[in-house]
Amino acid sequence: MNSKTSFDLKGRVAIVTGASRGIGRAIAIGLAREGVSVVVNYVSKGAAAEEVVSEIRAAGGEAVAVQADVGDLAQHERLVGAAHERFGRIDILVNNAAMTRREPFLDATAKAWDETMDVNLKGIYFLSQAVARVMAAQKSGKIINISSVHDVRAMVNNSIYNISKAGLVMLTKSLALELAEKGIQVNCVSPGAILTDDTRPRLADPAYRDKVLAKIPSRRVGEPEDVVGAVLLLASPASDYITGTTLYVDGGMLL
Repeated sequence: MNSKTSFDLKGRVAIVTGASRGIGRAIAIGLAREGVSVVVNYVSKGAAAEEVVSEIRAAGGEAVAVQADVGDLAQHERLVGAAHERFGRIDILVNNAAMTRREPFLDATAKAWDETMDVNLKGIYFLSQAVARVMAAQKSGKIINISSVHDVRAMVNNSIYNISKAGLVMLTKSLALELAEKGIQVNCVSPGAILTDDTRPRLADPAYRDKVLAKIPSRRVGEPEDVVGAVLLLASPASDYITGTTLYVDGGMLL
């Protein structure tokens, strides 16, 4: 089989941050289904993370739950060390963990700015650095950042989040530029409207849901599993010549 067209991920090792629920959970399970050993990262939802691990193991896969706050740089070594100690290598990093504080710009605080940027940008930057050092020694690796359509389309009362996601696109390009010669590809996946625990309450309102659907040519809200295919592509050898790009998974919302 030509490795340039191979989607085979068997034997690879991945860290997925924020993997106890939502999109991160779907990505962790999706990677494991393809033979990837997965480090399921979580901050506070330990029971939910263990459920993800149990589901992966029940299907014959390998996984371990590791608690670490991506926004706290001192905790990165625990996450990277656990992956390397348990599985011996790191082939894939999915930077999925994120946070948002919905508030009008005129009410925004420095505390909200710092907390959001610590997770959505600073944490991703330095966790990627720690993992990239391992990948550089291996001469291969895939870093996949999970952003949002709001990296190009502003959302009202969420300016700090919008700015952090726009920054994530440039972070992706900058890391891709420097790491390409080391055999590491860095890409971004930007979902549109996805039904998760965070979005479900608002989407339960028929008026709000209709307003969202009117913006989506596919006329449906996405499921977390809709994001998995893009991640599998960017994690596989088939994407070895793709780096620094952003793939939008939005049902055509940006159209």
